[in-house]
Order: sequence, then structure tokens, then C-alpha cells
Amino acid sequence: MKLNIVLVEPQIPQNTGNISRTCAVTGAVLHLVGPMGFVIEDKKLKRAGLDYWDKLDIRYYESLDDFFRKNPDGPFFYFTTKGRHLYSEAAYPDGAYLDFGREDKGLPEPLLKANEASCVRLPMRPTLRSLNLSNTVAIAAYEVLRQWGFPDMEREGELHTMRWED
Repeated sequence: MKLNIVLVEPQIPQNTGNISRTCAVTGAVLHLVGPMGFVIEDKKLKRAGLDYWDKLDIRYYESLDDFFRKNPDGPFFYFTTKGRHLYSEAAYPDGAYLDFGREDKGLPEPLLKANEASCVRLPMRPTLRSLNLSNTVAIAAYEVLRQWGFPDMEREGELHTMRWED
């Protein structure tokens, strides 16, 4: 099964670095749609992603039009505070694209209006603006993987025998 995480015009390198690590450990494909607010060699981006860059399937696009031209079929799920459907109530098929907008603006309003049925949100207290982008992506990705039964993922850890010394 294939999960796609799409960041449209990300602006904060640390968020993209954290998201890249989430994609690496979950096996999700990361799609970066420009223009971005940083260059991919940014130290903050690399530091947040740590040593997972070689385990990441990452694809770049010049614009949202470029992204849709190269990925026309979806299915697309647009994560937005303006969504009327809960992210946890959506059924995510194989190949789903989870689309996230800029940290400061979100996804373009015309895109959301044209795809209102595919707009989903995380519940939040009404007086607060939004959750951090990298946290939102992690929550969304793991909901999809939970629905899929965590394919190709390790489901159990192993405790090591430890000796306590004085």
C-alpha cells in the first residue's frame, strides 16, 4: 500500500524536516510543492530529518499545477481547519494523497471550494487557530496506517535485560 504526503509551499524548514522523518519511518512518499520558503539544503531541515534522508522517497514540483499535472488521479484528501468532515471518519484507499498547505495560509481557498467533500480537519478547541503542521501530518499519516493495519511496519518492540548497579 502506498501513502502520499503532499506539502504545498512549506515555509518552515524544521516542519518539513520533521515531516520527512515521519515519511521515512512510515514508508510514505513525500511530495514537496513549490515555491518553498527555504532551500532543501537548509541545515535546519537536515537536522530535523536526521539521518533518514537516504530512506526517504521524495518528489519535487514547481507549483500546484505541476503537481496535479503529474498526479491527476488522486484520491486527494485536503487537510484544513475549514473542513467539515473529521479526518478520522474518512476511509483512505491505497494510494491516497494527504494534502497540507502552508503553515501561515493553509491550502488555496479555490482548491478547497472545488473539493469540499474531500476537505477534512482535526478537531480543535474553537478559540485556537491550528495545530503545528508536522504534528498534523503525523496524526493523519498514522490514522491512515491504522486503517490499513500498519502494513510493512514493525508492530512489536523488544525490551532488553538491564542490570541495575549501585
